Parts: sequence; structure tokens; C-alpha cells
Amino acid sequence: MILRERLPRWLRFLIENSLLLLVGAVIALLWINVHAVSYHALTQPLRFVVNDLGMVFFFGIAAKEVFLATLPGGSLSTPRTSALPLLAAVGGMAGPAALYIAFAHWHNAPELLNGWAIPCATDIAFSYLVARAVYGASHPAVPFLLMLAIVDDALGLLILAVFYPTGTIRPLEGAVLVGVGMLVAWILGRRGVRSFWPYVLLGGGACWLGLFRGGLHPALALVPIIGFMPHARPNTRPEDAPSGHASTLMEFERWWKVPVEVVLLLFGLVNAGVSMRAIGTGTWLVVSAILLGKPLGIAASVAVGRVVSLEMPASVTWRDVITVGVIASIGFTVALFFATAAFPPGPLLDQTKMGALLSLSASVFAIGLAAVLRVGRYRPRGVQG
Repeated sequence: MILRERLPRWLRFLIENSLLLLVGAVIALLWINVHAVSYHALTQPLRFVVNDLGMVFFFGIAAKEVFLATLPGGSLSTPRTSALPLLAAVGGMAGPAALYIAFAHWHNAPELLNGWAIPCATDIAFSYLVARAVYGASHPAVPFLLMLAIVDDALGLLILAVFYPTGTIRPLEGAVLVGVGMLVAWILGRRGVRSFWPYVLLGGGACWLGLFRGGLHPALALVPIIGFMPHARPNTRPEDAPSGHASTLMEFERWWKVPVEVVLLLFGLVNAGVSMRAIGTGTWLVVSAILLGKPLGIAASVAVGRVVSLEMPASVTWRDVITVGVIASIGFTVALFFATAAFPPGPLLDQTKMGALLSLSASVFAIGLAAVLRVGRYRPRGVQG
């Protein structure tokens, strides 16, 4: 908090609105199209550190939002409300995959069929940024989107492991190590350990190794650990408690807020470098499947959930579901991972990576749609829902 107060006003604005991620992506896009050799020379050594280590803490903060929303009094506190974003995640993956396969057959492009999983992805970092821009930090649509996106990416990582294996998969070894990490975190919680560092280093470290050895992306290492940290009631913000009086989970978020924004800057920098010359059939297959399939799949699955008596979170309306569906269409970095797994280096990989990059256009559509539907920040004052 003190560090943040010492920063220049313009930098505080970028940090508080999570805009450093966008800054990094813009720099990467410009840089690689001006001088690709120097871009790759700098960013290639950073990818493991940023994607596999630094992003652990972003996913930890995102998981904290979801976890608190599932506690009593939270927007996803009942089984019938928390099940709805889970079902939406499944529909949000099935819709784009089905459309991609249909479009590939329609374009008579069987060589692109192996990329069916690419439009299934949701970029948690960018979608969270856009959701906060539309709704602010406290609207229940934000944890709804985050739960949807985390489940989406978890299922996506399983797809990568099953359909696009890159090495030896050790599910038993991975499960044991993750179980050990969770057991350690549980013991720390039972003993009343207040510092978040033992949870992160011991429990999170074991989970990271388990995911890595199990063949899944280790950036999700803190997701199984977050719920074991001592925590406050839902909707309590870190700034609401003076230093030394915050819960362990709140202190974790407060401590990592600025470092995570720096990680997001680097994340955009090392992942957004895509040549603008790579546009082709694969590009349009990915873009059309994700921009159409995500909102349609999410809306359809939510409709099915409502038929079987699942509940919308309080203050979340159908207009929010549609808007969230468009926000979830931002595949970007996760879609880039999928593309790299689906195709070897060459034109097909370059085309589909460009499609993943162009899925960022969903952010513009989402903000415009929110203004038209008058949801989130665009809702008239005094109007409920």
C-alpha cells in the first residue's frame, strides 16, 4: 500500500485499472512486427518465469474472488448458484468447438480440424480486466465470470493433456503431490498460521510440482490452496482493514496486488507477439467460432440450468449473462497455448495464433454491448438488476 502511494499518479491509474496487461500486449504486437529477432531474443527466456511462475499469483488472486463468493453471504454461496457458472463453462467450451468443426468442414479445410480446442479457451487475465471495466470490482457478475473462466481453463488444460500431450503424463504422481500440498495447507490453517508465506511456499510449491509433473499447467498451483488460508467475510476488500488486522487471504491479495500487475505487464509482453502477416482461413475459423460460440454456448447452458432450477446469482440478469458470454470470448493467451499444442510451426499455427490475438476484439464488443444493454457501470442510477 505504501509502495503504491509513492508511485506517480499515471502509474497508479494503470495499476488500479489493470491496464499494464494491455500496455504489455500493445508493446509486444508493435515490437514483433517491427523487429521480430530482438523481440524473440528478449522474451523467449522470460516465458517460463512469467507464464509458469509469475502467473501463479494472478490465478491465486482470481481464485480468492471466486472462493469468497462461494462462502455464506456470497453471490455463489448455494449449490444451485455455484453450479450455474460450472455449467456455463461446459457450454462455453462446447459451443465454440462445435462451430469450429462445422466451419472447418464448410471451408473444406480438414487440415485445420486439429485446432478444434483453440476457440474453447477463455483468457482469465484479459477477461477479468474487461469485466472489472464493465462492472467494477464488487458486482456478482465478476466472480460468476471468474468461476466460469477458471473451470474453462482447468478443463482446457485437461484437453491439452489428453488430446495434445507434449511429454510424459503422470496423473497419479501429480494427484499425490497436489494432495500433499492441500494437506499441508489444511494443517497450517488448523494450526492458525497467519502468514500467507507458508501456504504459498509449502502448500503451493507442492501443488505447483504436482501440476507440472502431472502434465497440467502449473500456473493454477494456488487455486487448491486459497480456501485454506484464514479469511474474512465475502465482499471485504483488502483496503477495508488496516495493516496487521487483515485476514491472511486479504493480506495475500494486498501484498501481491502491485507485483501481479507487473507480472501481467510481462505476461502481455511475452505472449502477445504475433505477426500481422499471418491472417488466413485458420484465423477466421478461430475468431468466428469463439466470438459466436462462446456467448451462444454460455447462454444456452445457462438456459438449461434455469430449466432444471439452478439459480442466477443475486443481481445477475440475462443481460449480464449475455455480456459475460461476450467477455468470455477473449481467448488470447490460453488460445495461443492451444494453437501451439495443436499445430507445428508453419502457416496453420501462424493463422490460428492470429485468430487467438484477434479474439481480443471481444473486449470492444463487450464494452459496447454493456453500454447498449445498460448493465454494470452503464446501468442508470437507482435501477436495480
